Amino acid sequence: MPSSRTALAAASALVAALCTPLLAAPTASAAPAKYADDFNGDGYRDYAYGGSVTDAGSDGSGTVGIIYGTATGPNGRKQNITQNSAGIPGANEWDDGFGNAMAAADFNRDGYADLAVGVYGEDVGTSREQGGATIIWGSASGLSGGTVVPNKSPARYGQMGLDLAAGDFNGDGKPDLALINDHTAHVYVGSFAKSGFSGKLTKLTDDKMFAEHLTAGQVTKDKASDLVVIGGVDSTEHTVTGAWFIRGGSTLTRGQTYKMGTGEDTSWEVDAQIADFDKDGYGDIALGHPNANGAGGVLVWRGGSSGPGSVTRVNQNTAGVSGSMERGDRFGARISVGDVNHDGYPDLAVAAPGEDLADHADAGAVHILRGSASGLTGSKSQFFHRGSSGVPGDLEENATFGDYLRLRDSDRDGYADLFTDYLRLRGTSGGITASGVQEAVSSQFMQ
Repeated sequence: MPSSRTALAAASALVAALCTPLLAAPTASAAPAKYADDFNGDGYRDYAYGGSVTDAGSDGSGTVGIIYGTATGPNGRKQNITQNSAGIPGANEWDDGFGNAMAAADFNRDGYADLAVGVYGEDVGTSREQGGATIIWGSASGLSGGTVVPNKSPARYGQMGLDLAAGDFNGDGKPDLALINDHTAHVYVGSFAKSGFSGKLTKLTDDKMFAEHLTAGQVTKDKASDLVVIGGVDSTEHTVTGAWFIRGGSTLTRGQTYKMGTGEDTSWEVDAQIADFDKDGYGDIALGHPNANGAGGVLVWRGGSSGPGSVTRVNQNTAGVSGSMERGDRFGARISVGDVNHDGYPDLAVAAPGEDLADHADAGAVHILRGSASGLTGSKSQFFHRGSSGVPGDLEENATFGDYLRLRDSDRDGYADLFTDYLRLRGTSGGITASGVQEAVSSQFMQ
């Protein structure tokens, strides 16, 4: 497994719960969790992040860290879960990658959000890196206990769980799970329970697609979630990278593939998010393309009634965007969606970790692109780095500021905050501000 992919996979993240008074404990007939990542059902979004964040997992076996949310953000009780934790299937083993990918949803609809966790490096018997995935169950006390997602296509080096995405792919109001297995997208539609999974598995086979990443969201206006599969389109992880649109519904419909181009990119480097940036009712697919033209860019594949159609591009040569396109900037290496100024239009945080600043090579920077009736543009965009007023620290060579980032409304005030480089910059009516910047435990939690 290439070390660069291992490092990228280990940077996945999500959310967990708080030490404020709990709501009345949901029963089996209770409504599903309001938030897909409220693991203890107290009404606050929680935060989960993967990687070697504690001594357990420093060998690559993997750790999931949880920070339970509070009224003021991610500063509640902390929890670490590994495969050595009570009730979690498996055991810590070298290079398992437990937590390399995660997806949250109330899978058993008991009022508590659950967490699906990938273990792409798991050995099963003599089958090396067969991989796997486990659902860890939410409860009034938080996440505990786990159930293995059945592997319907076991393969040596199949790396099941390399990526995960949750969504209601058949539109029945219940969460489903998509995952990568043997570089093919598999969609589990049906019922998840602590006793196991019952339902239908759809294998989205495309002999030309070497699948690496998944993202889910609503692109069309129907009730079902849609799926975007990112991968190499020549059956390898290299050369031409593509985004394959799968329309949700009672039957998953295979749509078109947008080819992003050739060059230095490998498909595992492409980040993707779905949001309705222009509020026309259709979700747009944002694709971070960090090596486009050697400098990077963001492609927006605009949603429509039957799926995505036209493509617009934003980069550092776009009017209003700070800087200029320079080889190695890696603009688009990470992207994250949130409404930073509470105007109803989703905005996009874009990392450029290779940005050179004041003779400091690869110091790194983050751009905030605003959504609008015209979609994502450079108008009113913002630019932050370690040399920005109010941002603590100094510019340093190879610091790659922005290498991990998320936009999240962490205190429920309607404004998405920017988490990057272990900092939290608040959202306001004027956008992100460095005034009152706070330290954060992680910037790697799931969207």
